[in-house]
Amino acid sequence: MYMDFGLTFEKLLLIGVIAALIIGPERLPKAAETFAGFVRRAGEYVRETKSKMRDEIGPEIDDVDWRKLDPRQYDPRRIIRDALMDDTPSTAATSAAAGGAAAAVSAATPVLDPPRSPLVRPAFTSDAPPPFDLEAT
Repeated sequence: MYMDFGLTFEKLLLIGVIAALIIGPERLPKAAETFAGFVRRAGEYVRETKSKMRDEIGPEIDDVDWRKLDPRQYDPRRIIRDALMDDTPSTAATSAAAGGAAAAVSAATPVLDPPRSPLVRPAFTSDAPPPFDLEAT
């Protein structure tokens, strides 16, 4: 699994030079040893976690496409569009049956839209200010 944090070789080199200047030449070997130990422990932790997952979930974990589970790919507009455009046979059969029943009912009784009241924007004046809730702010 490869993760890109936007770090290029030049950026890593710059971080290393700044770290060497801040830490100083006397303490640099000890800091490098500590960092190497941290990287080694992190690698062991990742390997141990993978083996635990494989033991608990089983061999089918290798078949999982982890890119499909990436939350960055979820666009609510696309999800709704796909759900509305989804024409599975069971959905199509159900909607056709419901449409036939609705057509029979609508043929028997005409459906009238309820009258709509026009949207009127209230005029606020100094005598009649807009509502204000002190506890909500």
